[in-house]
Amino acid sequence: MANTHFLILFLLLFPILQSSSPSVAASPSDHRYHIGDNIPFFVNKVGPFNNPSETYEYYDLPFCQPDPIVRKKESLGEVLNGDRLCNALYEFKFREDKIGETLCQKRVNVDEVASFKEAIKRDYYLQFYLDDLPFWGFIGKLEEDTWSGSGSGGGGTKYYLFTHLQFHLLYNGDQVIQVNAFADPNHSIDITNHVHLDVHFTYSVTWNATTLHFHNRMDRYSTASLLPMYRQLHWFSFINSSVIILLLLALLALLYTRHLNTDFKKFSNANEEDKEVGWKSIHADVFRQPPNSSLFFALVGTGTQLLILLFVLLFLAFTGTLHPYNRGGLLNYLVLLYALSTVIAGYSSASFYGQFVGNGWERNVSIAAILYAGPVFVVASILNIFAISYGATTALPFGSIVVILVIFVFLAIPLLVFGGVVGYRFRIEFQGPSSTKKYPREIQQLAWYRRTPFQMFIGGLVPFSAIVLQLHQVYASMWGYKIYTLPSILFVTFITAIVIISLVNIGLTYIQLSVEDHEWWWRSVLCGGSTAIFMFAYSIYFYVRSNMSGLLQLSFFIGYNACLCYAFFLIFGAISFRVSLLFVRHIYHAVKRE
Repeated sequence: MANTHFLILFLLLFPILQSSSPSVAASPSDHRYHIGDNIPFFVNKVGPFNNPSETYEYYDLPFCQPDPIVRKKESLGEVLNGDRLCNALYEFKFREDKIGETLCQKRVNVDEVASFKEAIKRDYYLQFYLDDLPFWGFIGKLEEDTWSGSGSGGGGTKYYLFTHLQFHLLYNGDQVIQVNAFADPNHSIDITNHVHLDVHFTYSVTWNATTLHFHNRMDRYSTASLLPMYRQLHWFSFINSSVIILLLLALLALLYTRHLNTDFKKFSNANEEDKEVGWKSIHADVFRQPPNSSLFFALVGTGTQLLILLFVLLFLAFTGTLHPYNRGGLLNYLVLLYALSTVIAGYSSASFYGQFVGNGWERNVSIAAILYAGPVFVVASILNIFAISYGATTALPFGSIVVILVIFVFLAIPLLVFGGVVGYRFRIEFQGPSSTKKYPREIQQLAWYRRTPFQMFIGGLVPFSAIVLQLHQVYASMWGYKIYTLPSILFVTFITAIVIISLVNIGLTYIQLSVEDHEWWWRSVLCGGSTAIFMFAYSIYFYVRSNMSGLLQLSFFIGYNACLCYAFFLIFGAISFRVSLLFVRHIYHAVKRE
C-alpha cells in the first residue's frame, strides 16, 4: 500500500519537476539546428493588451487553423499561468527566407468579422513561441476617418485587419537568437462594415546573422528593468529605506539607553513596593498564553512557512535557477515548494503551542493546514467560475484541479502532520523569568493613540513607505508586461522591510508594556502584518491608475492581490511576534538578574 502511495506521488510530481527546468524543451534539446530544419513554433493566446488576466485561446478568433489542432503537452505551471500552446500553419525552416508565403485563403462571415472588430477595438495582442522565445503581435488597427461625408462608412472609426505578418529572425551559428513579428500596414483589409469577406493571409520570414551569443538571447526581455530611469528608482528606494532604518536605529538606541537603562537602575535601587510600576508590574502576566492560542500559533507557523518559501524562491531567482521568462516555472516551483514547506508550518506551530499551552496540538496543526490554503482555495474557486463563464484560458481544467488536490492531500498534509509531531515531541520547555498568576491583571483604559488601530497604522505605514517604490515595480511586472529581472534588489528590499518592521514593533511593544498592558501577543502580529494592508490598498490605487477594465480582470486583480497580501500579512505578523518575544524575554530576564 505504501509503495502504491509513493508511486502515485511520483507520477504526479514527475511532470512538474521535469517542466521546471530553466527552459522549455525545444525539438532538439540543445536548440541547435541544421539549415532547413523545422523550428518548433506554437501559437499561445490572445487577449486585451491592458487586461493581462483576460486571455483566450488563439483559435477562439477565426484565424487560419491547421487540421487537426494539436495541443502541446503543458506543465501544471503553464496551465496555472493560462498558457494554451497549439500548432499552427506557419512553417519556419532554419535560415530559409520566405517572401509572401500563403498561410490560407479564408472566407470570413459576418459573425467572424464582428469578432475581429471587437478584438481590434479592445487592442488584442497575439502571443507566439518559436524555439521557446516568446514574441507578440497585434491583430489590426483603428483609424479615425476624417472624410465624414464620403464612403459607405460615412466617417467615424475604421477597422483594419492585418493580413500579413513579417517575421525577422536572428541567428548565431546553428542557434536561434532573436525573433520579432511585425504587421505590414500596407497589407490590411477594411472590416468596418459587417459583410462577408475573402481574406488572403500571408507571412514572410527573413533571417540575419548576429554576434549575440545564445546564453544572452533572453537579455532583451529584461532591458526595461535596466534602463537608467529604473536604476535611479531602485537606488532612490534603497537610499530611502536606509535612511528610515538609520532613524529607527537611532530612536531605538535612544529608547534603550535613556528609558530602559533608567528603568533598570530604578528597579534595582527602589524598594520592593516601588519596583512594581510600569512594565515591571506586569511581569506575572506578560507571558500568559494569548487568547485563541490554537489560531495564534497556527498563524505564526504558517507565516514562518511562507517566509522560508519566499526566501527559497528569491534564492532560486538570484542563482538563475528560476527565470522570469520561463513560462509556468514560477508557479511550478510555488506549488511544489509550498507542499514541501508545510513541514515547517507544522513544526513551528506545534512547537510554540507545546511550549506555551501544552496539550491539544492536533487542533493547532489542523488550523495551520487551512489557514492560508483554505482562503486561497475559496478565492481560486470563485475566480475559476468567472474564468469559465468568460471562456478564458485562466480557467483551470478539471485534471489540473485534481492534481493540485492530490498534491495537497497526499504530500502537503502528511508533511504538515509529520512536522507537527516532531515539533511537539522535541519542543523546548519555555522558562519564563517569573511565574504566571492565575488571574490576569486588569488593564486600564488606554488613550486612543495607544490602542491597537493607531498602532497598526504606525506599524504598517513606516515599513510601507520604505518599500512602496519597489512595490510599484512588482505590481507593474505582475499586471503589465515588464519583466522584473533584479532579484537582488528585491531581496535587499525584503530584508529592509523585515528590519524596519522588527525595529518599529520593538518600539511599539515597549510603549504598550510601559502603560501596563500585557496583551502584546496579538497586537504584535497585527502591527507587523498591517504593512500588508497598506500593500493591498496601494494595489487598488494601482488598478485605478492603470488602463485595466472589465469584471473578469477586476476579479482576478482583487483576488490575486488579496491572496498575495494575506501571505505577507502572515509573514510580517510572524516576524513581528518573534522579534517582540525576543525583546520581551530580554528585558524581563534583565530585570530578574537585577
